[in-house]
Amino acid sequence: MTRITARRRVTRITVGQPARTREDVLAVEEPLEIRVGGRSLAITMRTPGHDVDLAIGFLVSEGVVARGDEVRTARYCAGATDEGVNTYNVLDIALAPGVPAPDPSLERNFFTTSSCGLCGKASIDAVRTSSRYDVADDAFVLDPALLITFPDRLRAQQAVFERTGGLHAAGLFDATTGEMLVLREDVGRHNAVDKVVGWAAKEGLLPLRSMVLMVSGRASFELTQKASMAGIPMLAAVSAPSSLAAELATELGMTLVGFLRGDSMVVYSGAHRLASPDPAVVHEVVEHGVVEHGVSA
Repeated sequence: MTRITARRRVTRITVGQPARTREDVLAVEEPLEIRVGGRSLAITMRTPGHDVDLAIGFLVSEGVVARGDEVRTARYCAGATDEGVNTYNVLDIALAPGVPAPDPSLERNFFTTSSCGLCGKASIDAVRTSSRYDVADDAFVLDPALLITFPDRLRAQQAVFERTGGLHAAGLFDATTGEMLVLREDVGRHNAVDKVVGWAAKEGLLPLRSMVLMVSGRASFELTQKASMAGIPMLAAVSAPSSLAAELATELGMTLVGFLRGDSMVVYSGAHRLASPDPAVVHEVVEHGVVEHGVSA
């Protein structure tokens, strides 16, 4: 099996001090080819590990499947190279009987980078996917005092980030109990989310009602859409959302939280799911967050 981290000799330079050579630990980045029924669907750059979760989550995100039982098997392809070596970088998914094969228009005959999972789309229309799950009617209410604990708990469980400093994380939290159900790391933030969604699909948990998806970076349109495809009603991010992410969350009835740091947060959509005592205060916080973001930029 491929490794998650790699060691490399590096030179550390500090101005005014002698250069030092030492060994450093890097997060591994390798391609994963996802095939469905033997036919190549996508190639994504990822950190090896939880590849089946990643592949199933990707299929959920693309609308190919909506539940774990729509996937029959997943196996690494033997003889993936001309020499017949199994590189564990080619994964073939067999769909359950009666599940339609992916539309040929989904095929991406090129690499999806670790920074973007949408850049392989053939057209602007293809970027938008339609979820089988409606998150707007998920009426849970989450205490903000509980939500502010999620980032530190996510960070505390990032084992590979602790060694490399180079991975994104996504975690799934139960909004009722505050329990973190699963955490996944990857060089690509979209891959980390797909790994979380794929795990949940395998566990038979979709749609993920009354759940919070917590991500270690920013909230993009892509991550908002992935949350929707899994039926997740709340997306929370340590950093900022994009304007398109906020627009999509509002359209879907999803709660979108950004700048979740310390004891504060900025709510961009769906504030009714957060137990705030005074709507005027919520408005003031949102405006303050926007102003701060504009200044820092």
